[in-house]
Amino acid sequence: MNNALPYLALTMGLLSSFHCIGMCGPIALALPVQRGNAWQRSSGLLAYNVGRACSYALLGALVGAFSNALALMGYLKYASLLAGLFMLVYVIWPKAFTRFLVAPAILRQPVNFIKNQMAALLGSRKLHGWLLLGSLNGLLPCGLVYLALMSSLATGSSAAGSIFMFVFGMGTWPAMMAVGFFKNWVTPAVRSKFHQITPIFIAFAGIWLLYRSTLFQYPHASYSAVKPITECHGK
Repeated sequence: MNNALPYLALTMGLLSSFHCIGMCGPIALALPVQRGNAWQRSSGLLAYNVGRACSYALLGALVGAFSNALALMGYLKYASLLAGLFMLVYVIWPKAFTRFLVAPAILRQPVNFIKNQMAALLGSRKLHGWLLLGSLNGLLPCGLVYLALMSSLATGSSAAGSIFMFVFGMGTWPAMMAVGFFKNWVTPAVRSKFHQITPIFIAFAGIWLLYRSTLFQYPHASYSAVKPITECHGK
């Protein structure tokens, strides 16, 4: 995985976290840890957020495996190109992007099943219950997670895709942990500012992925110089 990709994943997570507060924050606030002491609250919220990141990592591993197949066929540059184009479409034409990412009807039943299981776990007072709750939450449809998964297409391997998505999940932790402690710390004005910044960063990330697609010259997408082949000459 290129050294810049983890930073891209982390920044995407940080900027996505204010979207996460609106979508996933209510679940964090509904956890029973809200009535516990500081340690119980911290461990519970951490377990919940680690669970989310682990699900992202699993999805990233699957996308990374596909990315590896593309790399072996010499098509990885097209994955980076496609990811960059999707990011720019999200910025320029967000409504079209949202319509494109609507879960198909065949997934509605699994999504409803996940939501029902999450509702049953909300009353859990065990760390493994909160971990599982976060894991299930990480599987729910989310536009920004899809965007991160598109970016993980450029990683080139299952392991790198998994790391990329876990780091993306880690980027959402600070805001999600904070909202668990301070219910009213994110005002509409603060969220509005971050919503204005996020598309700008996504546009830069998309342009960078497009540029990165031009750097691929051979299947494994290494950026290092090609080493000279040692020739053996008979005496």
